[in-house]
Amino acid sequence: MLVELNEENFDNETKNGLKLVEFYTTWCSYCKKQRIELIELEDSDMWIGLVDCEESPKLANRFGIKGFPTFVLLKNGEKIAEFAGFHQKAQLLNKLMNYLA
Repeated sequence: MLVELNEENFDNETKNGLKLVEFYTTWCSYCKKQRIELIELEDSDMWIGLVDCEESPKLANRFGIKGFPTFVLLKNGEKIAEFAGFHQKAQLLNKLMNYLA
């Protein structure tokens, strides 16, 4: 499931459970490639939030996002991990397996 996030809905959407959030921009070529990988996960049970950093710069600043794409893994609203750069679907899933317990 892919969920568009912004400054209004972010805290409510990410406050419970394990949530993966991608911070991206529309002009980033790696972000465009990343979206193709994420769309392949859209029908899975995995919850993935998407933050357009041009539309929600306060969220990017809050999490110290310096490059795109950057993934932040949250557990009950608290950041527990960060993965910077483009990741193929399998690479992303392998990283997430370390946090599932």
